[in-house]
Amino acid sequence: MNSPARKSIKLDQQTIVFLLFIVIFAIFSVALPGFFSVGNIVAMLRSISVLGILGFAMAIVVIGRGIDLSMVAVMAVPTALIMTLAGAGLGLWPSLILGLLFAVAVGLLNGIFVAYAEIPALFVTLAVGLGLAGLGQVGILKSDMVPWPEQMNALLWLGGTDIAGIPSSIIVVAVVAVCTWLFLSRTKLGLFIYAIGDNPNAARTTGIPVRPIMVFQYVLAALIAVLAGLVMASSNSLMDTRIYNLSLIYDIILVVVLGGVGLSGGRGGVLSVVVGTLLVGTIINGMTIMNLALDMQNLLKGIVLLFAIALDSVLNPRNEETAQQGDI
Repeated sequence: MNSPARKSIKLDQQTIVFLLFIVIFAIFSVALPGFFSVGNIVAMLRSISVLGILGFAMAIVVIGRGIDLSMVAVMAVPTALIMTLAGAGLGLWPSLILGLLFAVAVGLLNGIFVAYAEIPALFVTLAVGLGLAGLGQVGILKSDMVPWPEQMNALLWLGGTDIAGIPSSIIVVAVVAVCTWLFLSRTKLGLFIYAIGDNPNAARTTGIPVRPIMVFQYVLAALIAVLAGLVMASSNSLMDTRIYNLSLIYDIILVVVLGGVGLSGGRGGVLSVVVGTLLVGTIINGMTIMNLALDMQNLLKGIVLLFAIALDSVLNPRNEETAQQGDI
């Protein structure tokens, strides 16, 4: 009797968040001038496209019982490196390959320290993110703001164009969502990630290569982050690497947890990220129209994040097994 009831509560989180999105969207549509307009809705969807892509990347890691606080730095620095190299005359594809290899190296560093050195993912990815940001500032990049070079115009379709009146960045988000869903639900690797997140020791006893798959999660998340960076840069015609000093990483975590991806691992999916992105994007857009100060926006988002984490702890309680994140 208790198990079905508990299961229904867990399944209700996405529904509750989606209904909350509808309510807030309706209130903003009535109360805020210009909110419910085609221009604003398209602008909102365009602005949250990067958030959604990063949310899919973070979900893959969190489902596998981890977290990646280096994600924004991984998005910004390798993307800026690609643009710098291309602008210097190296060529689009060599620059792209080098930037992606750089992101893979960062993902490998995260994964190896978490999976093999058994250092908690929170500390590893925080340190790697800070180190990568510093490397970008004092080492491999000449400026905080890297303009989009004309040598990369072949990739403008990622975020700098419209297709049938729809911003291309929105189409890219939809493609990434479908690919992520197929990966998590239709491939062995995706199902193994769920198994590892649910119970790593049981996964190991069934023959699943736990540590290599954990490393793969971080590498895949890094590659998706670079894609998000290219979408952002092509949309804005530049990459402002100072973005890793902002609160974007907390917005990503908010999207994932609020949507229903349990921090204890093994739960949630693409729909969770979509629902969370819609709600968070609507709130951010509404606060921007209301011209709330950035500090107030961060305060409100912090309250919502705290609520989301509390909700996750209630719906997905951690026992002695699930509390051991990264300790496998």
